[in-house]
Amino acid sequence: MVVVIDPQIAGISGDMLLCSLVDLGADKNKIINGIKESEKFLSNSTIKNINFVHIQKHKVQSVSLVLDIDEALDERSGSEIRTAIINSVQALKLSPKASMFAQSCIDTLISAESKIHGIPKDSVHFHEASGIDTLVDIVGVAIALQDLGLFDEEILCLPVSVGGGHVAFSHGIMSNPASAILEIFKDSNLTITGSDAKQELATPTGACILVNITCKSVGHYPAMKVESVGYGAGQRDFETFANVLKIVRGSQGNFKTDSVKILETNVDDVSGEILGNLIEKIMNKGARDVSIYSGITKKGRPTNLVSVICTDKTLDAIADTLVLETGTLGIRITDSSRFIVPRSNHNISLTLDGQRFQVRYKKTAFKGKTDFKIEFDDLRHISDTVDKPIKETEALLRREIVKLET
Repeated sequence: MVVVIDPQIAGISGDMLLCSLVDLGADKNKIINGIKESEKFLSNSTIKNINFVHIQKHKVQSVSLVLDIDEALDERSGSEIRTAIINSVQALKLSPKASMFAQSCIDTLISAESKIHGIPKDSVHFHEASGIDTLVDIVGVAIALQDLGLFDEEILCLPVSVGGGHVAFSHGIMSNPASAILEIFKDSNLTITGSDAKQELATPTGACILVNITCKSVGHYPAMKVESVGYGAGQRDFETFANVLKIVRGSQGNFKTDSVKILETNVDDVSGEILGNLIEKIMNKGARDVSIYSGITKKGRPTNLVSVICTDKTLDAIADTLVLETGTLGIRITDSSRFIVPRSNHNISLTLDGQRFQVRYKKTAFKGKTDFKIEFDDLRHISDTVDKPIKETEALLRREIVKLET
């Protein structure tokens, strides 16, 4: 199963995420009862009414959170909310994954405020996020994710719309996205994008929950069979779009997916020796794969297209290597989703011609059929050591591996 969170247009908030999970099928009564049980752990806050109802948002039927609260405070310490959340998940006997998730969410929020203001974490005070609604969102989402079994599924996230313009809050006026949002998304591997909406579309609570649900960012929907869709309504209305967060759940058959970057550049004045060395250098920088294709460009010039598959983590180092080694003046970067056949890595000890070797191989399984491929570096080393051709060495090793596998 795969789950796609789609905040491309309306952004994300804690209540939108919670409502979309309810619309996806999470037990709303279980969530409401859990939140009411948690209320007692936060002083000076009372929930007078809580419910989930269906409404129309720009003619899109979605679930909205009805939350009527009575609070006597407009500021609260982060540690007080953190303690209330920890006590809540313990009292509700949530699973270790759900409990850790809830604690990580509030820790992310506190850490962001601590870094922005340059103060210790235990000195952080919330204003906008000081209410019981922060506890409602975090604890409610933890209950919903556990109820739907999503902690054990692959969750992907499309680019998060943060809006535009400026925001006014307790510290004054600031350009949008505000510092808290940027700090939360920093190093999360998730992608944010602005929009023409002159308002905040991603809230700190929504952002801190999201980055703890997933770190897998994709540029578009993967190939999937849609099985259920949840629509979570935000509190505000906009003229040009429905303020609704979508969560889509489906299946992908026998494949897994991931998201990679593809780097491409054309070089027409580099020797074959340099290109051969380039492949090795780029692979050592963490590339998933490197390909070089010959071709013809403008004015009939022969050229080589260098194409590299890599991740966000290794992109900068590989781009630097491409420029330094080839002198290229530009690199094209695109996002791409991949189907991946399930595989596993193995390392065994085998004897060949009276000598003991460690042999690494990768095993794949697809539609009931299995296959494996021996790591070429190991194959080459063993072939040289026993003084046999690579093909013969491979046949001998495969025979031994098959014996061990059966």
